Amino acid sequence: MDDELIVQRSWWNKNWKWFLPVSMLILIVAAVFFSSGIAVITNNYAQAYSDEDLYQDALKHVQSNPKAVEVLGEIQPIDKLAILEGEVQYSNNNQRVNSTIRIVGMKGKARMHILANRVQGKWNYERILVRIKSPSEKRQHIPIISAK
Repeated sequence: MDDELIVQRSWWNKNWKWFLPVSMLILIVAAVFFSSGIAVITNNYAQAYSDEDLYQDALKHVQSNPKAVEVLGEIQPIDKLAILEGEVQYSNNNQRVNSTIRIVGMKGKARMHILANRVQGKWNYERILVRIKSPSEKRQHIPIISAK
């Protein structure tokens, strides 16, 4: 009987053929992600998603507007998906926001446009505008808060 020594190959020797291409692909995807501005957009949506007061307070203004309630009916609370479906842009170190979000009432659907500044942790609204989408015969813009 021969006593031959079995030589174990190292992890690198066994796996380099798939490890190098996968590593390069990950580096390329990361470089594209950070250089394309997607990181900024992702950060804006993450900030908006966590900043419920911005949308809830704006919705209270809309719900207290008689014309908006007349056209839309009872307005439903804003869900998290509506924030992700909308548009959001933060500026001035996340102290200013320009956002659009969908709102749904019992009689119709609309988009709520918000322009606001954060002062001492509280949002001050420069503009809240409701753009009625449906029913189509009632399409209009309803200013809730206008720039002064």
